[in-house]
Amino acid sequence: MMKKLFISSTLLFGVSVAGFWLAAALTPEPVGQTAVAAPTEKRYSPQEVAKHATPGDCWMSINGQVYDFTAYLPGHPADPAVIQPWCGKDASEAYRSKTRGRPHSPYADTLLPKYRIGELTAK
Repeated sequence: MMKKLFISSTLLFGVSVAGFWLAAALTPEPVGQTAVAAPTEKRYSPQEVAKHATPGDCWMSINGQVYDFTAYLPGHPADPAVIQPWCGKDASEAYRSKTRGRPHSPYADTLLPKYRIGELTAK
């Protein structure tokens, strides 16, 4: 009985060692460390934003950020014609005041990240 237990244990140990060796042999070795670059922020000039000035292609900059509101225009709570004149332009002041001296709602602020496509450059 003891002999069978010893043989079984030795075989099991051998199979385990062989399995670890095989797994290590099949795993590729890292060759140095390759740094993965963080995605770069997309940057747009005011001239690039100005190229998107129609209801069917509507970008705006607000507070230094660029937004593509093309898909949002039909769902705007007010008449989309209210914001269409700002397509292709800096709409920072219009966003802050709704052109009537009152700010957009906090809910509107939560929607902005969904439409943000990048950052506005100085030139």
